[in-house]
Amino acid sequence: MISKQRLQELFDYRDGKLYAKHGRQPKFTPITNHHRYIRMRVDGVVYTLHRLIFIYHHGYAPKIIDHINNDRSDNRIENLREATQQQNCLNRKLHKNNTSGVKNVRWDKKCQKWVVELSINRKRRFFGWHEDLEFAELVALEARDKYHGVFARG
Repeated sequence: MISKQRLQELFDYRDGKLYAKHGRQPKFTPITNHHRYIRMRVDGVVYTLHRLIFIYHHGYAPKIIDHINNDRSDNRIENLREATQQQNCLNRKLHKNNTSGVKNVRWDKKCQKWVVELSINRKRRFFGWHEDLEFAELVALEARDKYHGVFARG
């Protein structure tokens, strides 16, 4: 892994980007379906840009770096944080197969009510059946804030 000193020797950081101090600007590989993050080659090794920026500021690369706003192209240091796999999953966007339009809320056909459920420490927790979707959304939001903390995402 490249060191903080080497990165600071080669680059200046501004607004989520690295700029070469000497010589040619490094080549960046844009986000594609195959590669989900911006990548660049430094000293013959390919790295993801967000990892390089994290190392540039903190001097180490954690196993998982979470993009707080979920935008993989937004590599500003204030948008990057160390996370566990579980925390990173909590910060995911709404699943495309979600039918309620609200994270952690689903329709129960049998009871004909909205159900609120969340994962807490890898276990499903039930937060009730609700007739009103807006109320179920509020219950889900409060539960995420309480149990998921700063990684809660609506």
